[in-house]
Amino acid sequence: MGSSVRELAGATPATRDRYVDLLRVASLGAVVLGHWLMAAVTPDGVGNLLALVPALQPLTWLLQVMPVFFFVGGFSHALSCRSLLRKRPEPASGAAADSVYSAFLRARLQRLLRPTMVFVLVWGAAALLVQLLGGGGGLTGVTLRMVTQPLWFIGIYLAMVAFTPPLLKLHERYGWGAFAGLAGAAVAVDVLRFAAGVPYVEFLNFAFVWLAVHQLGFLRADGRIRRPALLAGAGLVTAGALVAFGPYPLSMVGMPGEKVSNMAPPTLALLAHGLWLVGAVELLRAPAARLLERPRVWRTVVAANGVAMTAFLWHLTAMFGVYGAMLALDVELPAPASAAWWAQVPLRIAFAAALTAGLVAAFRAFERPASAPPGAAGATGAGPLAALGATLCLLGVLGLSMVGFGGLLDGRTALLIAIPVSAPAAVAMTLGGWLLVERAGRGTGVRQFDDRP
Repeated sequence: MGSSVRELAGATPATRDRYVDLLRVASLGAVVLGHWLMAAVTPDGVGNLLALVPALQPLTWLLQVMPVFFFVGGFSHALSCRSLLRKRPEPASGAAADSVYSAFLRARLQRLLRPTMVFVLVWGAAALLVQLLGGGGGLTGVTLRMVTQPLWFIGIYLAMVAFTPPLLKLHERYGWGAFAGLAGAAVAVDVLRFAAGVPYVEFLNFAFVWLAVHQLGFLRADGRIRRPALLAGAGLVTAGALVAFGPYPLSMVGMPGEKVSNMAPPTLALLAHGLWLVGAVELLRAPAARLLERPRVWRTVVAANGVAMTAFLWHLTAMFGVYGAMLALDVELPAPASAAWWAQVPLRIAFAAALTAGLVAAFRAFERPASAPPGAAGATGAGPLAALGATLCLLGVLGLSMVGFGGLLDGRTALLIAIPVSAPAAVAMTLGGWLLVERAGRGTGVRQFDDRP
């Protein structure tokens, strides 16, 4: 890996925006660290440190950095989609447009789903074996239920990928107006939710809020975020006002038992938080770019980008593995938030990081995208077939994040848009959708764009 990283870093074009790669790695790293810190694990279950110590909740205004990752995703998706559009074989034909859309979905979903499905299949087999042997209680049962929860992020990201081509067209026509339209829709949803009491409307903000943040990435790709200080200030003031005077909680991550969460579903306060974060990271762009000119720093970012998704997928596995080892070795688990608990934090994080590194070494190969085989260009219907596949993948991954692997033999289900979904059904939907995208994307005659450094 060392020599290949050196070669990749050395071959980086001068025009590449290295800061985007740093933001991608840093945002995922902050999420991983946040999960390790927030988990208040006991032999009987898992609590949330922020609920036990509410005074720490303002830290979520710095550590809730998922908006930064989705913002970076918008930037990368714009470059990828435009690259494919430039290479389409028949610019005037509808079949060529289908080819571009299906090739784009295949390239992006492959990067996401190859490591994800390996994670799902390994954990599914382990869960089945544990339950066949009569296990699944205590911390093991908690792990089986919770280890898939971060997959919600993959599901939302899949939706962003699927919507990129049409939303990019809107961006190219309306610019900031396209963002304003999505933000305005998020405002309308919250008004209907909180002022009019309309049921279920809040779930629309899973699309409007996150797609608005994603749209900011399109604007950055065109150099249209020219006043980041104004964006950061407006976002911070708006978020503060919404929390102080509105129905929104202080924490920018979900709290157990709370009536309103800023995260699930997303709220206008979270969108304002996203604006503040995007403006803040843009203010740091120039000094960070100078730092990334250093070869050693850039090689570190390149290496981390090559394994970031694998590390994200397996970081909870590592965390629960550390706690499981402590219980097996009769190491006392102090009461969460106690002095002894805080004293253990550095060691627990160090061991979780080491175990994550081991899991990354075992599964990193699946994060490398496979090349598309050559084939005939412009198959009619490829676009709708790819869209159907992406929808199935989205529903399957979200369903799996909700139901987990606990209760496999008992037929445990979770509600996904009012429909009960079991873990096997969610896995089947994801695999079936991926096969449809692969079928639509193969033989398009459009060369894929790889945005890795």
